[in-house]
Amino acid sequence: MAAPNSNDAANAGASGTAPAGEEDTSIEALARRVQEHMTLANNPAARRHKFWETQPVGQFRDAADTSLPDGAIEPPTPLSEVRADPYPLPAAFEWLTCDLDDDALLADLYSLLAHNYVEDDENMFRFNYSPAFLRWALKPPSFFRAWHIGVRAKESKKLVAFISGVPARIRARDDVVRMAEINFLCVHKKLRSKRLAPVLIREVTRRVHQENIWQAAYTAGVVLPTPITTCRYWHRSLNPKKLIDVGFSRLGPRMTMSRTVRLYKLPDAPLTPGFRRMELRDVAAVTRLLRAYLAKFVVAPDFDEVDVEHWLLPQEDVVDSYLVESPETHEVTDFCSFYTLPSSVLNNATYATLKAAYSYYNVSTKTPLQQLMNDALIVAKQKNYDVFNALDVMENESFLKELKFGPGDGQLHYYLYNYRIRNGIKPSELGLVLL
Repeated sequence: MAAPNSNDAANAGASGTAPAGEEDTSIEALARRVQEHMTLANNPAARRHKFWETQPVGQFRDAADTSLPDGAIEPPTPLSEVRADPYPLPAAFEWLTCDLDDDALLADLYSLLAHNYVEDDENMFRFNYSPAFLRWALKPPSFFRAWHIGVRAKESKKLVAFISGVPARIRARDDVVRMAEINFLCVHKKLRSKRLAPVLIREVTRRVHQENIWQAAYTAGVVLPTPITTCRYWHRSLNPKKLIDVGFSRLGPRMTMSRTVRLYKLPDAPLTPGFRRMELRDVAAVTRLLRAYLAKFVVAPDFDEVDVEHWLLPQEDVVDSYLVESPETHEVTDFCSFYTLPSSVLNNATYATLKAAYSYYNVSTKTPLQQLMNDALIVAKQKNYDVFNALDVMENESFLKELKFGPGDGQLHYYLYNYRIRNGIKPSELGLVLL
């Protein structure tokens, strides 16, 4: 199976919506790129980079130019030049600023994404973000409700398209930069010919500009000008029989099913003394651990206690966080976390859902990282996850092979928009996990 987040249409949307003060013609050019990715996803030779070569992003031709400074590539556009009114939609549709506290509206958004969002290249799996996950992902501290943008049919009032943005503080070397993360660009399959995606991109860009934000971090499964680094997802089987039955993985050469099940068997309970679930009282200690750890990476989020409480305090079937508290001193010394992103299993008579855990942020100071992550695998297995996924970012590479992770088929490219990191970085220098 291709690496998660490798769907070209979704990733083109996420990357393309990074705000940069461009003129309307540039927005339309960006929209055309999204349409190209939607129709040419399986034809890499047909893709072009003409648009990106005009944008404030790292360019291939500049890779060897050591005179170019790190930092913002272009200054922001004056706010007075940002369009004040929403962009016009085709006559049959209308804008809807989505209130995600409205359960009925959230159910509509869940349904739209569950039936029309990211699928793997072989159309075997489709992301199935839960309503609780969507609230968590789209309502971080200081979120802008205006950035939760829907399109609905005027007559039926049915939600037929969506795009979102959330604010973030990202540290790039020594600079903490306000950025926008754009996500969940989705148009109903029956309306792909209506060219709603270009208008969604123009509108979210306009609304992000209104908040005086001009940089972004984003990922794509394709190579655009120019990745700051390229990562790979690794997969650790927790329920190997199910993974093989649904086509996620294959039985190895000269391996039987019973031998495969034994190969991936885990202990019944975590092995580290003091390993327990994170609680509200731990937020300050986890924040200190995380900030000290992330400081060693070139690009990483700038988390404070409010962020840690939102992003890392456990929520059932959304995000799980565990820590090690010394039985002797009661000091919190280590921390691990993963979020829940199931996929619908398409065209399978036996299974409807694949339950996947995604490694999030992990900090090891006293407990060896391999031991800490083995305990994370154990609790994920206890909670009936089928697979545990991890990027080779931060120090993850040190435990992947030892803990029987296997490399995924695809790659995930990280980008910064309107911000240059000269010469790029290694995955091990990246401290950022984007949902």
